[in-house]
Amino acid sequence: MSKRAGVAAAGVLAAIVLFGLVGFWAGLLVLIGVPAAAYLLLDPSQRRRVRDVSRRELGR
Repeated sequence: MSKRAGVAAAGVLAAIVLFGLVGFWAGLLVLIGVPAAAYLLLDPSQRRRVRDVSRRELGR
């Protein structure tokens, strides 16, 4: 299993647990809000590196 597949599997498992414990909308807010907040906490140079890595993976 690749690293990305493991992260995806962990995300699905976290979604199932959150939806069961706190409800659909609260779980969805956590699953979307936490990565968004983490991205916004990066400084501009770190955000640029994240975008560049994503572009390289897409083959641009």
